[in-house]
Amino acid sequence: MSFVAAVPTDKKDAYLAHCKMAAEIFKSHGATRVVELWGDMVPEGEITSFPMAVAAKDGETVVTGWQEWPDKTTCDASMEKAMSDPRLAELGSMPFDAARMIYGGFQTLVDV
Repeated sequence: MSFVAAVPTDKKDAYLAHCKMAAEIFKSHGATRVVELWGDMVPEGEITSFPMAVAAKDGETVVTGWQEWPDKTTCDASMEKAMSDPRLAELGSMPFDAARMIYGGFQTLVDV
């Protein structure tokens, strides 16, 4: 699973804390790797761009990341379990507007 979102820049520390706890939850349900990236070179586009895709506003930073899973079957079953894990609810609301987050799963074509 992969995602892109816009996070208020002044909430970077809260976002990092949220990510660390969420990573523990996903890993406890079978994710083999969780990666979170804070944008530092994410230009505006004229036709399309990451900022446009998530409707980034002034004062927001585009982030991206992904979880790696052993296989699609594990991912599908584990994502459902992770999303209903009570620890995720304990995190409270996400430190960004989740309605503007885009996500999806992808099949590896090249891994060099």
